[in-house]
Amino acid sequence: MGGLRPMPGQKAPTTIIITQGRKFHIDIDDYMRAVKGAENIEYARRTRLYDLYEDILLDTHLTSVIEHRRNALLASKISFTRDGVPDDKVNEQLESPWFDSLIGDIFDAKLYGFTLLQFYKESGWVNYDLIPRKHVDPVRRYILRQQGDISGSQWDEYPNMLFVGKERDLGLLVRAAYWVIYKRNGVADWAQFAEIFGMPIQEYIYETGDDEARKRLLRDIESAGALQRFLHSKDTEMRLVESTGKTASADLYDRLCEQCNAELSKLILGNTLTTEASTTGTQALGTVHKSVEENILKADKKFILNVLNYDMTEIFQAMGIDTGGGKFVYMEPKNVDLTAKMNILVQAQTNFGLPVSDDYLYETFGIEKPKDYDSLKEEQRKRVDAYIASQMRKGDEGQDTDPDNQDKQPANRQRRTFWMRMRDFFAQAPTDGAHLDW
Repeated sequence: MGGLRPMPGQKAPTTIIITQGRKFHIDIDDYMRAVKGAENIEYARRTRLYDLYEDILLDTHLTSVIEHRRNALLASKISFTRDGVPDDKVNEQLESPWFDSLIGDIFDAKLYGFTLLQFYKESGWVNYDLIPRKHVDPVRRYILRQQGDISGSQWDEYPNMLFVGKERDLGLLVRAAYWVIYKRNGVADWAQFAEIFGMPIQEYIYETGDDEARKRLLRDIESAGALQRFLHSKDTEMRLVESTGKTASADLYDRLCEQCNAELSKLILGNTLTTEASTTGTQALGTVHKSVEENILKADKKFILNVLNYDMTEIFQAMGIDTGGGKFVYMEPKNVDLTAKMNILVQAQTNFGLPVSDDYLYETFGIEKPKDYDSLKEEQRKRVDAYIASQMRKGDEGQDTDPDNQDKQPANRQRRTFWMRMRDFFAQAPTDGAHLDW
């Protein structure tokens, strides 16, 4: 891929001639023409629409919410496992930079409608090229040499190609463009409003018919700075008539900008309170919005896993990566409330008697396991046995053999049974150095 002129070190002729995207002043008419061209059934043209996409991605709020959603996906770790056991050979590839880029490009299929990738091996590592979307006809499955071509090479002829998305889907950006255009044009009007009404106006008056005075004033105006100016004769008058309503106030432009940003947040993240503060929001409402965002993240994760586990099976095999009999999964996040997890473990042991591995506790709570763990465990068991035995002896000595006090015996037997259960709770430390479960 390259331009009409070969790049340094490029020997073979360029397969795809890349053309610089058009940046233009866009309004709703431009937007509608681009969408209609992309939706044309017989002859779909997406070039103008994708140029428009690149233009609207200059919007800071839109870029911010997209990165917010993408980063939540990239921060989640993926692992390849077989029968629940991680495969280190495959996971070595997943730790490399190309895999992070792959996750981002697969996610971009939701923004643009599709993604087309070509994979290859490079120095023992997997790599790939993203085919420019303006050079792809997803309906007829063409790769176009130039973006204006009406036919090209079928990508099915090339090995190791991965298509993600739907043929006629235009992506989330087609909905975002509507609000970015209105916001951009509204902010432009806001800037003009500030320029007119935010700065004083210089007024120059000369005698009607006095051309010399007029010329002198013009010379003065040229060196008077960047303020607004109005030059007129005495028999003419200028007035700046400002509307008394909100239709011409700065508040109107501010509210328009806010509304457009809110719509963009709802489109990409499903909410507004996780990106902006609100004077009317409550903690309960914020929790609901956060839950909506988490559901979107779960859907994104499922989308990624479907591509990795199903669509890329043959590609991984061609790249020499054996994924047979295993699957890609997202690892459980470690940033769990440890206090809440401790309460769960205590309840699980107390109410259900579920055994929990000591090694799991060390790893979960970040406690270093002592080197003399087995001997310390054995000493702990002996102390517990001695204490329980002493409590059981006290219970035996406290038993009343008087027939008239037989009603006390069940309580004594209950105490004895309790301490016996406690003794059985602490298992014997193994002699072979194996770790204990409790």
